[in-house]
Amino acid sequence: MTQQEKPRIVRYGELKPCKTAFIDAHTPGSDQKENFTIIGGGVSESADQHVHIRETPGFNIGAAGQPPKCRNSLHDHNTAEAFFVLKGRWRFFWGRYGDAGEVTLEEGDIFNIPTGIFRGFENVGTDYGMIMALLGGDDAGGGVLWAPEVVEDAADHGLILGENGVLYDSKNGETLPHNVSPMPLMSAEELAKRGEPTTADVIPNYVARYWDLMALADRQPIGVIGQDAVLHDRPGFEADFITRGSISADRYSRDVPEVLMPVKGHWRLEWDGGEDVLAPGDTCLVPEGMARSIAPSMTGEVSMYRVRRTDDPAGKTVPLD
Repeated sequence: MTQQEKPRIVRYGELKPCKTAFIDAHTPGSDQKENFTIIGGGVSESADQHVHIRETPGFNIGAAGQPPKCRNSLHDHNTAEAFFVLKGRWRFFWGRYGDAGEVTLEEGDIFNIPTGIFRGFENVGTDYGMIMALLGGDDAGGGVLWAPEVVEDAADHGLILGENGVLYDSKNGETLPHNVSPMPLMSAEELAKRGEPTTADVIPNYVARYWDLMALADRQPIGVIGQDAVLHDRPGFEADFITRGSISADRYSRDVPEVLMPVKGHWRLEWDGGEDVLAPGDTCLVPEGMARSIAPSMTGEVSMYRVRRTDDPAGKTVPLD
């Protein structure tokens, strides 16, 4: 069996952060962020970003780690962006100026953020926190769409984003190449297209709480993001949730790659010719067609998200009614 035929595991303790991934890397209040690209190149704007697994299964997996009171600036994406909280307590906010609505998420909660709205997030816990990200499409939508004031603030602190999607840091003596123009700010027309949904619009349709999923998955896997899932959407991937009792110990296989993302507890993964144990924060890419079994390896609370591509094109989330 070749390496490509084995599950590929990225351990939480081996993640390599980038602190200069985005345009707000020097902006006070956002300058302590750490970005991780786990599967696929993601949307990082820095050449310093380490990519753990470059091949993509139809979507990207990343993560953001931040100390308390550190925030990620307002932005949007061309494809779906969903987060679940791995560690800590996080406030997500949205709207043109981040004041249309907000929600606070705890460990295990998941937020499938609607496309077409600016969003940001902040660690409101008391310790370093981590959120895991799912981004639609092999190219993760082609980059980040920043609110104009984020770009302007960044320039005041020495960072300029080129129209080629590359960051240039004047603090490191970098300047825009003569043949590259700055990334243009969003026009008034583009800004007018951004939504301003309320919490009543967003929370019932795009947020799923961990303990509700634990209850719903007591006898079978519960679909979390998908056509017939708790969060109804068709963003080019689907996610389900399992806990103890959700699945049998029998082996199963799929005709697409599957990503396993433990939230709590330890899971034993077995396949022909090998086995391993997955812990919270680990990310495991299982090749298509591989027969495997997954079962809790320890007594106590266990949970896991599983993510797969679908035949739907990567694109906008299902619009708000």
